[in-house]
Amino acid sequence: MSAQPLDRAAVIDRGFATMQRWALRIVLIAAAAFVLGWVVGRTWMVWFPVAIALVVATVLGPPVAWLRGRGLPDALAAAIVMLSFVGAIVGIVAILAPQVVGQAPTIAEKASNGLLEVRDWLTDGPLKVSDGQMTTAITAVQEKLRESAATISAGVFTTIGAATSIVVNFVVILILTFLFVKDGHRFLPWVATIGGRPAAQHTVEVLGRAWDTLGGFIRTQTLVALIDAVIIGAGMFFVGVPLWLPLAVVTFLGGFIPIVGAFVSGALAVLVTLVTNSPRDALIVLLIVVAVQQLEGNFLSPWLQGKSMNLHAAVVLLSVTAGGSLFGITGAFLAVPVAATVAEVLRYINEQIKDEVGEEEPPALEPEPAGEASGETSTA
Repeated sequence: MSAQPLDRAAVIDRGFATMQRWALRIVLIAAAAFVLGWVVGRTWMVWFPVAIALVVATVLGPPVAWLRGRGLPDALAAAIVMLSFVGAIVGIVAILAPQVVGQAPTIAEKASNGLLEVRDWLTDGPLKVSDGQMTTAITAVQEKLRESAATISAGVFTTIGAATSIVVNFVVILILTFLFVKDGHRFLPWVATIGGRPAAQHTVEVLGRAWDTLGGFIRTQTLVALIDAVIIGAGMFFVGVPLWLPLAVVTFLGGFIPIVGAFVSGALAVLVTLVTNSPRDALIVLLIVVAVQQLEGNFLSPWLQGKSMNLHAAVVLLSVTAGGSLFGITGAFLAVPVAATVAEVLRYINEQIKDEVGEEEPPALEPEPAGEASGETSTA
């Protein structure tokens, strides 16, 4: 006997039942994510130094491990690396800070004058943009900048103002970093002892991958930002831009906020060159900036970061936007490392699912013959 076909109502009812189950799960996951975000936001003054200390620890961890492997005690190895790191930072700030801070008002003034020159070219040049259109566009940009400045300022004050002072935050970050690089290698073995074997195995593997991903991303981003700053700074130096050094420092700092930071620092360099030098030099600097960004996007980042940490540009942009909107400058800086870590966790979960169900890689699709694609069949 042939099986009786299912009734249409039964099929529809089964589909709606599946939709209801998944809808309930999605609502619960969204509610849990909202609660987690609310808790993090309310306690951000605690998580801020922890997050920054973890980022710094990923950079200092390898040299501490190298010294530990040479027989030095944990505390001594961590102290040597920490003192060297703080000394290098203090030396760099002592050399560059007076120039950058002293010339910051000049850079802002030159950039504003550069915008005015661009406006004059648009109205008087070949494009013949009307004054009304320019006024509307400038007003919209100014309003957007004011809103962004208010958001960033709120984020900064939420992050730093909740603590007693910037100095206290800095000291807490240094202490936490020292403790992380000194005792961090004991954390995963401790985690492996507090849970059952399957849970501990997965937890240790996920945390290890997340740590490697975070450390690799931060070190790579630092190297990429340094290369960008050196090339763009050297280009401005040879062109003869008087403010090339502070602009190179701004380029380096902007490199830690992907996409947005590179765009803003590059535009700033071009506008300043337009006012201090000439339109021809500004065009040369623009070509250098575009070439460096293409080099970074198509070669440096993919080659240095590797495929395991590769994130789509849309994911990076949305992460930076969300982090900056929620937590200001600090959120924009930490957004991409967090996104890369989450992506690594999701990759591990996907690997476990594939192992559990015994999935294999799907075979490559081969093009159908022309006759079959058009519905033609051969007849005997």
